[in-house]
Amino acid sequence: MRILISADMEGATGVTWPADVLPGTEQWQRCRHMFTSDVNAAIAGFYDGGADEVLVNEAHWTMRNLLLEQLDARAQMLTGRHKDLSMVEGVQYEGHRRPDGVAFIGYHTGAGTEGVLAHTYLANSITGVWVNGEPASEGRLNALVAAEYGVPVILVTGDDRTALDAHTYAPDAYTVGVKDYVSRYAAVCRPPTRTATDIKAAAKQAAALAVRHAPAQAGPFTVEVEFDAAHLVGAACVVPSVERCGERRVQYTAATMYEGIRCFKAVTTLVSAAVEEQYG
Repeated sequence: MRILISADMEGATGVTWPADVLPGTEQWQRCRHMFTSDVNAAIAGFYDGGADEVLVNEAHWTMRNLLLEQLDARAQMLTGRHKDLSMVEGVQYEGHRRPDGVAFIGYHTGAGTEGVLAHTYLANSITGVWVNGEPASEGRLNALVAAEYGVPVILVTGDDRTALDAHTYAPDAYTVGVKDYVSRYAAVCRPPTRTATDIKAAAKQAAALAVRHAPAQAGPFTVEVEFDAAHLVGAACVVPSVERCGERRVQYTAATMYEGIRCFKAVTTLVSAAVEEQYG
């Protein structure tokens, strides 16, 4: 049994505001330990549930946040940026390297919705993402990619709103709420000793769901992205196939979510480069 962990940070234990997740800040250094604790708890639970291999894919910001020196020695970590499938790099691996299940650890809700540090790829600028008319968080986007390789989402951790979101795209997955949403920058948090116990227990049970399915063929996918400023539409439309569909909205259609998520990465890269300090 091979498990892939996609590890994001906004949904980690104790994280509630930007400085907690921005590399280089004092708060980020502190929260890295709790982030690593969440991931280690999942690793331990999956091994208790019968896993033979666990690969952790760093999925937050610079993708260099987890503390390798504190990682469970049985696991391996894929760290660093510029990966073909970004947050879910590894689901596309061939043969014995392909995982049987994927866990989303430290995830969060999507742009324009309620949730601690809610966003989709960009911290700001994007106010909503939809796939075939359905609101799409990073969790939904990544789950659609994983499904094309027959890899089920078996565990999702984050705040309580993230757990609710997960039930819409991975209804069979186990979920763990490590904190309860109060506002975008506030939450009722449980201490890491408690959340580690909860995550480990859920991962042990979730291991039973790690059974590869037939690859999903659900395309084509029409992706719509809404921005907080009209000029960002022009930046997004530099990407071939992306078209304006509103004053602050673009759309494109991809035959597969592999193509869809790669186009989304291109859009967000160009849009982030078009954002000016203060005014956005």
